[in-house]
Amino acid sequence: MDEEILRRPNREYPRTFQEFEEWFATEARCRAYLMRLRWPKGFCCPQCDVCATAWRTARGALRCRGCRRESSLTAGTLFEGTRKPLRDWYHAMWFVTSQKHGVSALGLQRVLGLGSYQTAWTWLHKMRRAMIIAGRDRLTGTVEVDETFIGGPEEDLHGRETEKKAIVVIAAEQRGQAIGRIRLQRINDASADQLMPFIERAVRAGSRVLTDGWLGYAGLGAYGYEHTIKTIKGSGMQAHQLLPRVHRVASLLKRWFLGTLQGGVQHRHLDYYLDEFTFRFNRRTSRARGLLFYRLLQQAALTGATPYRNLLGGAKRQDHKM
Repeated sequence: MDEEILRRPNREYPRTFQEFEEWFATEARCRAYLMRLRWPKGFCCPQCDVCATAWRTARGALRCRGCRRESSLTAGTLFEGTRKPLRDWYHAMWFVTSQKHGVSALGLQRVLGLGSYQTAWTWLHKMRRAMIIAGRDRLTGTVEVDETFIGGPEEDLHGRETEKKAIVVIAAEQRGQAIGRIRLQRINDASADQLMPFIERAVRAGSRVLTDGWLGYAGLGAYGYEHTIKTIKGSGMQAHQLLPRVHRVASLLKRWFLGTLQGGVQHRHLDYYLDEFTFRFNRRTSRARGLLFYRLLQQAALTGATPYRNLLGGAKRQDHKM
């Protein structure tokens, strides 16, 4: 019965919550699904690096028939070290991806009946680390780039000056009159040393990049981009009219922080909230919410464990900021 459900032709994920409950009614089905996502061509032993058959021990481990090493299904995944059933994790992922604007840790705790707020907070931060993977395709075509500031008002500061606010650089593709894919990243300042590496990782060389007249963007031509500068002076237009897509994304981002997250975002964790916003925004037109669940679980199977102490620190490796 389990194999029949998990191997239906052209069906990689459940389409409705009713199907979700049917597919993952037992822990055994959850394990079988994770194993298929992790090793689509069959079990591959991490010790001998050979794809071979394995048998399950009485403790639930996988023993390679070649080298006899025992491996855990969840080792090296987002679920490594968890004491909760996979079925609980799947319910959390379904709930998080099925809500258009996401959920707060308190909302997740209430819906799943988790014993503590800390557990819900930890789970959400672990999931955010699986929402963005390195090596994604870069933006193409015509791309708007600008920065926005996250935080309360500051007195006696002007332009791009800030003391307490976080600076977030935004890249947004043009798709006719609409917005295509986006990329976000927190940067230390609006200098070229911070802006250029972001654009190189976010936008494919040869693309047309639209910015304002800030000097931090002045060297884009030397990096292989067609650089078009939009200046307010003499245009008769406002900044949000010259670069409408990035300003729209910035507005939606701040509204999400204040609405879903109720403004409770600390700067040291901001990178991962930006990842979640990007994950949701780039899949906003998907009609199959089950596909979002599938993508998140698929990436969770490739995401290593993050200890709780690392979650508290919020530090993020530079090569994963994208």
